[in-house]
Amino acid sequence: MNQTAGRTGIIGGSGLYDIEGIESMEHLEIETPFGKPSDTLMLATIHGHEVVFLPRHGRGHSIPPHQINYRANIYAMKLAGVNRIISISAVGSLREHIAPGDFVLVDQFVDRTHSRDSTFFDGPVVAHVSMADPVCPCLKSELASACAKAAVTTHQQGSYLVMQGPQFSSRAESNLYRSWGMDVIGMTNLPEAKLAREAEICYATVAMSTDYDCWHEEEDDVSVESIIEVMNGNVTKAQRMLQYFFTAGDEQKACSCTCRQALESGIFADLKSQNDEAIRPIHALVKRFL
Repeated sequence: MNQTAGRTGIIGGSGLYDIEGIESMEHLEIETPFGKPSDTLMLATIHGHEVVFLPRHGRGHSIPPHQINYRANIYAMKLAGVNRIISISAVGSLREHIAPGDFVLVDQFVDRTHSRDSTFFDGPVVAHVSMADPVCPCLKSELASACAKAAVTTHQQGSYLVMQGPQFSSRAESNLYRSWGMDVIGMTNLPEAKLAREAEICYATVAMSTDYDCWHEEEDDVSVESIIEVMNGNVTKAQRMLQYFFTAGDEQKACSCTCRQALESGIFADLKSQNDEAIRPIHALVKRFL
């Protein structure tokens, strides 16, 4: 199915809002059946494109990764009319060739988190969606083009190990993940990607490398100070990349992915036989089937 892009959601840090060409900023206070999102959503227009920003950790980075209300964040994006999400995420590099300051367009995830709500379908309505390819190929391709135009050193694929946090890895863990073939490590993109798939929202990650985790014997161990220093430079690169992303011609905005039909073969229930109490928490996700 060929589909065009509507509103684009951007989940990342608050510094991303400072993009040349941004206008008509509007605050969206959205309540969800799963509580409040990390912060107020901000609706803006960038070169004619409607964009919804959400700071993942809240303004001032006040929410640790294991306490983020991922379900509320993604559901709020759905209610705001977003049909594709760009995740901008700081990560540690597990590979020599991925240097601090490089970007990685992730195409796979391995989940090492625990005790995080990772589905909207807690019953009685049950859904099983495919996560074989967790990243939208069309959105990833657009981001690759924007990174190239922004002259950012970018790796076109990579596996993202999602750890629980908020502590950084032990040296043994870091080397274990390297032996598994992981390329970068972070704390946030799952269950985010899983929930976006259940919400039938295209999802792609731009992982911004800030350090070599702690496996690299010739580099200093990871610290908040060193991460912030590299992160500030990465934010500037991300702003430039997004500028090119939103000035791309409309002919690049068509998508033939299946992300937005994920529930068509995933719902294991007769929705029309369910009562209001069962449907209410997931109504925005399943209303087209009712």
